[in-house]
Amino acid sequence: MKIRYVILLLLAIGLGSTSYWLFGLPTLADREIPQSADARARGEYLVTAGGCLSCHRGQRSEDDQSLSGGLALTTEFGTFYAPNITPDVETGIGQWTARDFLLALKHGRSPDGSFYYPAFPYRSYSGLSDRDVLAMAAYLMSLEPISNQVPEADTPFWLSRWAVAGWNRLADWSQPEAEDFDDEQIARGAYLARNLGHCGECHTPRNALGIPDLTREFAGATLGEEVIEPIDAEALAEWTFESFDLFLLLGMKPDADFVGGDMNEVIEYNTSKLTDADRDALAAFFTRHRTAD
Repeated sequence: MKIRYVILLLLAIGLGSTSYWLFGLPTLADREIPQSADARARGEYLVTAGGCLSCHRGQRSEDDQSLSGGLALTTEFGTFYAPNITPDVETGIGQWTARDFLLALKHGRSPDGSFYYPAFPYRSYSGLSDRDVLAMAAYLMSLEPISNQVPEADTPFWLSRWAVAGWNRLADWSQPEAEDFDDEQIARGAYLARNLGHCGECHTPRNALGIPDLTREFAGATLGEEVIEPIDAEALAEWTFESFDLFLLLGMKPDADFVGGDMNEVIEYNTSKLTDADRDALAAFFTRHRTAD
């Protein structure tokens, strides 16, 4: 009898440990959303650089520049809708705390502890600094609240939010060690490209489970029926630091052709609004195989 109880106890401990490993919330230090004008201004820049408008732009009209959400993203895993990230209390983020922002952007968890689908690029945002996340929070909470109830994701029966817990762990196992750069400009460019700007969310291919294949980072991908061009070293072999910098500003390629499709909006709303220093940092990162010497 005692052996049976020991086995049951060990099984219970194992089950509890596995459940916590999969579903437990991360421990976060107590933080506050900054209230200064400087923090809001920095947050506005980061929200712009992070491309938030591209997905969260309101759908009330063609020129809706609010962040009230509603855009549908159709994938092979279902249709996902960009949420309302204005500070509306009922339909947006009006009740979010600093902890809620850190949980969402860096860990993919909602205020109630459930999981966000990885259509939200939290895997990339996980590398953001707490300071940047909270500055973004300061700006977002200063916006005009807009009431807009966004539809729930339309996914297959087998794809629940709790299933994302296992997906996250599989993605963790496939994640290579972060690359360190001695050059501060290239390191800044890597932060902008891999984390804040989350370029790999579109430009890095994924496996059958939708996990980015970081061994082929920026090697091009497909999104629905759209083919996303590669922006890795091979694809940019003919690009120079100067031509990539100009591309980020104007959308013009080295052959003098202009980019089209969704990338045109990325240029218009995001990269063209970067500071010269950050645009140079991105150019240095993507052409580093020629400029790091």
